Amino acid sequence: MKFLSILGAVFFLIPGFLPAQETEIPPGILNPGPDFKAGEELFVRNKPSEALPYLEKAFVADQTNVNAALYLAMCYEQLDRLDEAITVYRRILPAGGPESARIAFNLGNVYYRKGSAGFAEQFYTQAIRSDPVYAPAYLNRANTRVKTGALRDALPDYQRYLHLEPESPKRPQIEKLVALIQEEFAAEEIRRLMAEEAARAEAERRQRLMDEVSASLQAQADEAEGVSATPEDLSGYDGEFELE
Repeated sequence: MKFLSILGAVFFLIPGFLPAQETEIPPGILNPGPDFKAGEELFVRNKPSEALPYLEKAFVADQTNVNAALYLAMCYEQLDRLDEAITVYRRILPAGGPESARIAFNLGNVYYRKGSAGFAEQFYTQAIRSDPVYAPAYLNRANTRVKTGALRDALPDYQRYLHLEPESPKRPQIEKLVALIQEEFAAEEIRRLMAEEAARAEAERRQRLMDEVSASLQAQADEAEGVSATPEDLSGYDGEFELE
């Protein structure tokens, strides 16, 4: 069984393992307007459809309100309106300030849900640049890299996450995955050495065969050079040989 198939089985046995961290909810707003307050309350009560119109009004009224935009984007996510969530996240990201890491992280999650692993990794990386100790971004970037087969890049991300979150409840799962990756590296090295040995043996076999064929040809050439004339060449010669 190929290694990535094994990883797929591991992920299947770990519900919700990809992405490892859900979209992060922003802290509350100090002086929320009535629309935002109503939308936030409904969103927290898991009523995104009812919360949406209030959050849209709050965002239209104050498009500099990063937290209101975050709630609106998360509401779109819950309603599977992913393109609209991306639009809001990308619009507020340049002005995210202290929330930049959280916005980039959430944006990475949306792209992951859409199957765009490349964009997901890009925004997890941006989250890490905004906040180098933002642990969830390391974990989700590692998971994304495993999905794309970039195991050598995924391993240090898992290790960094465990360093930042030593008490994480996901530690046993991550350690199991890290062990699988390390086993794959060891198997890959063995395959490389075996391939090199097989190539060397094949090169030696071809060289022996070429040596045998060339030696045979050379022997035939030497034998031909040893005969200067045949009886037919001498027939009809009536002259006498004289010594000088």
